[in-house]
Amino acid sequence: MYLTAIVSLAIALAPAVVSAKGKVGFALGTKMPNGECKFQPDYEADFDTILAASGSKLVRGYAASDCDAAKWILPAAKKKGFQVMLGVWPDTPESFALDKKALTTYVPQYKEQVYGITVGSESLYRGNFTDLELLDKIQDIKQALPYAKVGTADSWNVIRDGKADAIIRAGVDLMLVNAFAFWQGATIENATAVYFDDLMQAFGHIQTVAGGVDSAPELWNGETGWPTTGGTNFKAAEAGTENAKHFYQKGFCAAIDWNVNSFYFEAFDEPWKPLSVGDDGFSADETHWGAMTADRNSKFSLKC
Repeated sequence: MYLTAIVSLAIALAPAVVSAKGKVGFALGTKMPNGECKFQPDYEADFDTILAASGSKLVRGYAASDCDAAKWILPAAKKKGFQVMLGVWPDTPESFALDKKALTTYVPQYKEQVYGITVGSESLYRGNFTDLELLDKIQDIKQALPYAKVGTADSWNVIRDGKADAIIRAGVDLMLVNAFAFWQGATIENATAVYFDDLMQAFGHIQTVAGGVDSAPELWNGETGWPTTGGTNFKAAEAGTENAKHFYQKGFCAAIDWNVNSFYFEAFDEPWKPLSVGDDGFSADETHWGAMTADRNSKFSLKC
């Protein structure tokens, strides 16, 4: 199954797959370990740590106005030579308006530091919008910032099932596919195969709907990861630092080697987060998903 998944992913990414490595990025929160908002010096320290540990100079956020993120992260990115994929949280009119205001205020000042903008993070998965409704919000941001790459991020199965087709057909700039073998309850031995197969199904669907590889949006793995020691197990998927190390090196880095641009979730532990309870009533500790600890120490080698 592992070989089949790799071959299928290579077909979905051809012909670029054999020519280069993908870009490595990290999801990065807006708060300090105690829950207080980050400011420019905090982001600068984050960037120094991420670069030293992984060689990456790219991070992803989710809501440009949260903790005044765009205001503080973009000058830090300019100073440290980083780029940021900023986010809009469109799920309420208030959050959309605040994030749009933050983007239109700060992105024009830091165009080179903004890799792109995602409007929504699994908004379709949560059922908050139809694809046409979300497309309207994506186009709103694109009209406001026509020089920026703008798209969305959603779960691989939602995309595979056609629930984002209107967005794909509209020719958006970016499509980020989230794929967590952990949340499918995969054993660590089978996690890489599951992860690659998920990406292949979503990427392949996007390319088919778009009319071919050359017509498709720029594709990314928007999120993947594995909880370390202290995290919550899910079905056959077991949290633990050794398992996270295995998935990072054999799954995440393997995708990078196959030219898949990918964001790892996440850069640092976030101990301020409350217990998360899903629709099925399952409660999960999401404070131990970092590749590094809250005090910025690597848990394992992050070089791909």
